[in-house]
Amino acid sequence: MVVSALKNLSAFKMKKFLIIIFATAWLIASCDSSPAGKTYLVATDATLVPMSFMSVSNDITGFEPDLMRAVAKEAGINIRLVNVEWAGLFGGLITKKFDMVISSVTVLEERRERMAFGDPYLKSGLALVIRKEQEGINSFADAQKNNLLIGAQIGTTAYFFLEKDPAIRKKGYQMYGHAVSDLINGEIDAVLGESTGTLFYKNQHKPLFEKIKMVGEIMTNEHYAIVFHKDDKELLAKVNVALQNVLKNGTVARLHNKWDLGQAAQVPE
Repeated sequence: MVVSALKNLSAFKMKKFLIIIFATAWLIASCDSSPAGKTYLVATDATLVPMSFMSVSNDITGFEPDLMRAVAKEAGINIRLVNVEWAGLFGGLITKKFDMVISSVTVLEERRERMAFGDPYLKSGLALVIRKEQEGINSFADAQKNNLLIGAQIGTTAYFFLEKDPAIRKKGYQMYGHAVSDLINGEIDAVLGESTGTLFYKNQHKPLFEKIKMVGEIMTNEHYAIVFHKDDKELLAKVNVALQNVLKNGTVARLHNKWDLGQAAQVPE
């Protein structure tokens, strides 16, 4: 039927007809491949309650997933959260397996060389944890003076901090929780990590939380931020605007209260 209709058209009308068809097809293809129709992959290490973890129904939940969903809604973009071990987060981002990372990532200058950071969404810092019954250790300086064996998660700011002083006895772990388990079992003497680290035990494993204690003040002034590809400036700018909006309208503060972050992590002013 279409061939018959085309035969009845003049050369001029046929040309015009084909141009319209091709133009329409091009517009449809353009719409399908536009950023508005894209789903951005956001990686998170879902092993730390209440920041980011797997629920009993095997969904990614926590403060950071909730925040990321709120930011995405505000920015008008589609996202899909994926659970990735900490060791694979940055490599996957750099090789563009993911579009963003949100996983309590501290903003560091050495990381800026390979990745781009959005505006901070939380303020945190390093804190030392020891066994509840340990005495005479009231600060990190005390731990150094007593030559304690200190555990920390490899690839984190805590481990970088320990590496700065060769005299510090240290042990690296793939997961913060494994270090705490060794601490409770007497395999190591202390654990250095983000001040938010103990929230897992405070919220999910109170019997274990009762066996450990944080000593001294939060040692560093650090900020968490969403991480992007180095050259993805357009997405970074869009997400930053949305983040500032949810900071100003109180959404971040409400999520902070919902997940009971307390003084371990503070909403930036």
